[in-house]
Amino acid sequence: MPNATADARGRSTRANVATLGSALPPTKLRRAITGPLLFLFILGDVLGAGIYALAGVLAGDVGGVLWAPIMLALGLALLTAGSYAELVTKYPKAGGAAVFAERAFRRPVVSFLVGFSMLAAGVTSAAGLTLAFAGDYLTVFIDVPPIVSALVFLALIAALNARGIRESLGANVVMTVLELSGLVLVVVVVAIFVGGGGGDAARLTTFPEGSVPALAILAASIVAFYSFVGFEVSANVAEEVRDPARTYPRALFGALITAGVLYLLVALASGIALPSDELADTSAPLLAVVESTGAGVPPWLFSLVALIAVANGALLTMIMASRLAFGMAERGLLPGVLARVLPRRKTPWVAIVATTVVAMILASIGTLELLAETVVLLLLFVFITVNVAVLVLRRDRVDHQHFRVWAPIPVLGVASCILLLSQQRAEVWLAGAIMLAISAILYLVPRAITRAR
Repeated sequence: MPNATADARGRSTRANVATLGSALPPTKLRRAITGPLLFLFILGDVLGAGIYALAGVLAGDVGGVLWAPIMLALGLALLTAGSYAELVTKYPKAGGAAVFAERAFRRPVVSFLVGFSMLAAGVTSAAGLTLAFAGDYLTVFIDVPPIVSALVFLALIAALNARGIRESLGANVVMTVLELSGLVLVVVVVAIFVGGGGGDAARLTTFPEGSVPALAILAASIVAFYSFVGFEVSANVAEEVRDPARTYPRALFGALITAGVLYLLVALASGIALPSDELADTSAPLLAVVESTGAGVPPWLFSLVALIAVANGALLTMIMASRLAFGMAERGLLPGVLARVLPRRKTPWVAIVATTVVAMILASIGTLELLAETVVLLLLFVFITVNVAVLVLRRDRVDHQHFRVWAPIPVLGVASCILLLSQQRAEVWLAGAIMLAISAILYLVPRAITRAR
């Protein structure tokens, strides 16, 4: 992915920063997010629970070739990330994709559908992460009904979110460091294990019997792509980022590439350490990998790290959802009450409460697999819109610096999203259709009531 450069003439074929001025639009929110905080924000959300919980699913699809769909998913994610880098730095306002759609297509219904899809994906993802938190890793410490631990967990996430963006991101720094430590631990103990003659590197090229390699990799790329989604969450805190023209692209691409390298190393380590059928049969695949090496790492320690990874992903996703609801409310796309903020904390407390309640409902009725795949489906439609919006808005000039991506990248981004949509299951399409039907009701009913009056 190309880096941002200062090219006032705009003739370079590489991505560049448009230098039309330096003034950023005013905001009611506090610009408290620095470059390192943003990097860790994105990295923490991308790492999340994906690789900790879904490595076993990948093994079931592609055997020991876990690394292949991960690398494919990273490449596809970077395409759309380029479009986000341009639009976020060009329009650094809370609301993310909904703001981009509003400016590009100038039709309230399109902006609403995009914003609602993003909002639904965020809340659904948080619900799925909550179920992951309340599962096998938690039972290592305490055996309580999953629904009870899920609801308590979401309430605690909401309290931290309402306390303030700096406090939330401060917690993210700690949790992200622990997440990274857990993944590094997997790589290190397997390396020692292999150095002592353990493992089998031949598994890294072995697919499940009877599978077609290319089709297996493509199908597994859906799960792998879920492990990379989360970078789009950062678009909804752009209004709180200092110097977004410089900070955002560096943090975005740096976090995605860092996550990709970690995922690749963990995938290689997992494929070498355990047969694919053993990886596929556990809901805690990385714990199984560590235990297989005989390194003596206590199960409770690694389970704690996994729980922190899940909690971090849920926290950052709920930050996104509440900021998106706030941004949509400010533009009249959702009820205005959602735009209310705490006077001292400057956090959108009504939006936080509303999104938390919805996440609690979804966690009570859904399953982790269905929720995860529904998130990808909804986000793919959002990503298509964002990639198209980049091209539509190329002639729209703003009075501050912003990143500019190479023109073919958004086109390739649209193609990548269509490719992934072709791999979705019928059940996931049904869940997505239900979500969009709800959005249609929320859009049409208030307007019909207004006309009747």
